[in-house]
Amino acid sequence: QVQLVESGGGLVQPGGSLRLSCVASGFSLRPYAVSWYRQAAGKERELVATISNTGGSTDYADSIKARFIISRDNDKNTVYLQMNSLEPEDTAMYYCNTQTWRFNYWGQGTQVTVSS
Repeated sequence: QVQLVESGGGLVQPGGSLRLSCVASGFSLRPYAVSWYRQAAGKERELVATISNTGGSTDYADSIKARFIISRDNDKNTVYLQMNSLEPEDTAMYYCNTQTWRFNYWGQGTQVTVSS
């Protein structure tokens, strides 16, 4: 019942865009910062972006190079990751995560594949 569900991944050509969504069920995301992580095959999990509870502060990994935008709509209990100018190196499973006082919540992930 308490879960995060990612969606929006898929196959895209280099230079294309995708918008990922992370929807929380069973609890409110409003008090919590939320992060997007990704893990490519054979590589370590990487922190991609983080957004504060209000959305007033964001942080991005250097590898993103201003191509991605994290945002949130607390009324919809949703966090987004707008991904622009996608490159093959962005191919990975993308996960959202939030740490409450009690639990560290992870979604099941959504696959992003950038291929020509």
